[in-house]
Amino acid sequence: MKNPSGTDFRASREAAVVAAWYRGSRWLILLWPLAGLFWLLSTLRRALYRLGVFKTWRLPVPVIVVGNITLGGSGKTPVVLWLAEFLRNEGYRPGIVSRGYGGRAPEYPCLVTADSRPEAVGDEPLLLAMRSGVPVVVDPRRGRGAQHLVEALGCDLVIADDGLQHHALGRDIELVVIDGERRLGNNWLFPAGPLRESPSRLRRVDAVICNGGEARNGEWAMRLEASGWRSLPDGEAHELGSLTGRAVHALAGIGNPERFFTLLRGLGAKVLPHAFPDHHAYTATDLEFPGSELVLMTEKDAVKCRRFAGARPMGYVPVIARFETDFAARLRQLLASPRPR
Repeated sequence: MKNPSGTDFRASREAAVVAAWYRGSRWLILLWPLAGLFWLLSTLRRALYRLGVFKTWRLPVPVIVVGNITLGGSGKTPVVLWLAEFLRNEGYRPGIVSRGYGGRAPEYPCLVTADSRPEAVGDEPLLLAMRSGVPVVVDPRRGRGAQHLVEALGCDLVIADDGLQHHALGRDIELVVIDGERRLGNNWLFPAGPLRESPSRLRRVDAVICNGGEARNGEWAMRLEASGWRSLPDGEAHELGSLTGRAVHALAGIGNPERFFTLLRGLGAKVLPHAFPDHHAYTATDLEFPGSELVLMTEKDAVKCRRFAGARPMGYVPVIARFETDFAARLRQLLASPRPR
C-alpha cells in the first residue's frame, strides 16, 4: 500500500489511533482523563445553548440536520443527496448548508457551483453542488449560511450537512447516520474512542440510519449502490461488469476506505488498495502508481483529482443511497409534525 503522503508520520499515527478505536485496544484507557475533559466541555457547551447564554439561529423554515456521533465518515453525503431529491419530488425548494471542511472561501456565505475549487469550498460541498441540483452554501457560521439560502436563494427548507453538534443552528429534524459495519467502535468518547457524543444521544434523534451491516432495533437500513463507473476527466459511463477480473489501483480518502475497497472486490476487481486520510489534499504524485492499471477512486476524491487526470486510465465510482424499508413515509411524518429544538 502506498503511503498517502510519503514521509507523513502524522497521518500514519492518526490512522493507527483510528484502527485502535475499532479494535478495542486496551492502551486507550490511558486517554480516559482526556475523554472525561472532552465530555465535560461538550456538556457545558450544550447547556449554555439550552440556557440561551449562546445564541441559537432560528429560521422560519424547517431545518433537517444530517450528522453522526462518530468522527470521520459514515455515509452522510449519499443521505443528503437522497434527501435533496426526495424533497424536490415532494414539492419543496430545499437548499444545503455546510461548514465547508477543508476549504477557505474568499468570503462567506459562499454559494458553491460546479466550477468552484475544492480548496475554497471543500470536497463534500462541491460534490453536493454537482450532484444534488439544489443550492449549496458553505459558511463556518452555518446559521448565517442557512439564512442566506432562505432569504437570498428562495429555499423553503434547509438541509444541514454534518451539523448535529453545531448547536448554534436550530433544527426541527435530526437524522443520524452510523456505519453499520464499524458501529460505534469501543463506545468511548474522543480521544479514547471515536465518539463525539455519548451513545445515549441516539435515543434523542428522530431517526438512526444504518449504512451497511445489520440494522438493529429502530434503525433504518440503508445501503450504498453503484450502477457504473465513470472516466476522468470526461465522465464517460462504463458498466460495472467491465471491472471483473481487472486489476485496479483503488484510491479512497474517506472515513472508512475499506468500504470502497470491499465494494470493488464485490464487483470482481483485483484491488490494489491505497488508503488516504479523510479529506486528503491530493497532489499529482499521489496518483503515480507503478504499471498501467486503471486508477479508481470515490466520487468525493474525484472532485479533487480530476485536474490530475491525464493519459493514464482513471475513473470514479458514484454511489446512491437505497433504503431497504419505507424511510420516505417516516420522513413525511416528521415533516408533518417537526419538533423545533
